[in-house]
Amino acid sequence: MRAVVISQWGGPEVLTEVEADRPEPGLNEILVRVRAAGVNPVDWKTRAGGALIGWGETPMVGWDVSGTVEAVGPGVTVYRPGDEVYGMPHFPRQAGGYAEYVAAPARHFARKPAALDHVQAAALPLAALTAWQALVEGAGLQPGERVLVHAAAGGVGHLAVQIAKARGAYVIGTASAAKHGLLRGLGADELVDYRAQDFAEAVSEVDVVLDGLGGEVARRSLEVLKPGGRLVSLPGPGDVPAEAAERGVHASWMLVEPDRKGLEEIAALADRGLLKPLVDTVLPLEQAARAHEIGEQGRTTGKIVLTVA
Repeated sequence: MRAVVISQWGGPEVLTEVEADRPEPGLNEILVRVRAAGVNPVDWKTRAGGALIGWGETPMVGWDVSGTVEAVGPGVTVYRPGDEVYGMPHFPRQAGGYAEYVAAPARHFARKPAALDHVQAAALPLAALTAWQALVEGAGLQPGERVLVHAAAGGVGHLAVQIAKARGAYVIGTASAAKHGLLRGLGADELVDYRAQDFAEAVSEVDVVLDGLGGEVARRSLEVLKPGGRLVSLPGPGDVPAEAAERGVHASWMLVEPDRKGLEEIAALADRGLLKPLVDTVLPLEQAARAHEIGEQGRTTGKIVLTVA
């Protein structure tokens, strides 16, 4: 099969297309023929030298996939060949999503949202699961609560806006002014232009903050939380939890994990028209290096997706 591997840690140019052995599904695994693969910041951060857990001699990158079940391993009862699925297999261990085939536990996948094509579905798993697990499971978001989403036009942010809105929350987002119209169309109730305003002065009495930036943004987010409020930081909270405790709020860090139930909830939202991924750029698999170059510029709205013929 065709696959893109990391020839050595470094810049986008180290991504190399090779012929690799097609994996075989083991116990409780399925073999998925990949139709599209999402690209995430963790992909290029890993490629640059941040090896995660369980890497082989030839590192393969990529976790977001959407495709068709090609074969099922012993013990699998939830899927049959021909089923359309999407998922985030093995994260944070190596999955090799930039390839024609991926083998992984069946319950790392869910049925692809019927309302979305494979490109749209591949844009969802890692980012949407991150938003879902942070807001719904981590923060326990309730209807009527006020939510602040930082980097609201980004890969996680634009999905978090929609998920929070679907949960009945009042949604505030930070983004450049040029993206405010788009975010209002996704359901944002209030927007802050971070280039022109200090969000800590523009926003107050927030129940939940989803922070995808970290550092000073995480620390200053404590200032906008009401007593008992919750901050969920994706890059890591640093020393923020200690200050949070002094302020009477809670700060935590989370790392997304494969979750079939969460994927099913996300698919249900998509099929009801309440969640739609924004796809900024679509490129063929052989242009994975270009996809990383674009992503690292930090100017995309939504997601980058690779198509796999």
